[in-house]
Amino acid sequence: MDAQSIIIILLLGALAGWLAGSITGGGGLGLIGNIVVGILGSFIGYWLLPKIGLHINTGTSWLNYVITSAIGAIALLGALNILFKSKN
Repeated sequence: MDAQSIIIILLLGALAGWLAGSITGGGGLGLIGNIVVGILGSFIGYWLLPKIGLHINTGTSWLNYVITSAIGAIALLGALNILFKSKN
C-alpha cells in the first residue's frame, strides 16, 4: 500500500466519522474523536458487514467505502455511547 492510498483511506475514514457523528449526535467525542472513530469504524465495517451478509454496492467504490465505514463508525459510536453513559 502506497502513501497515496493511506491518505485516501484516512480522508474517507474521517468523512465517515464526521457522518457517523452527525447521525448519532457525536457522542461527545468532538471532531477529532469522530475522525478517529470513523477510521476505526472503517475497519469494523469491512470486518462486520460481510459476516452478517451485507454487501454495499452503489456502483462507486469511494461511496461504497464511505457507507461501509459510516456503518462501522455508527456501530462503534453506539457502543461507546452505551459504555460511557453506563459509567455516569
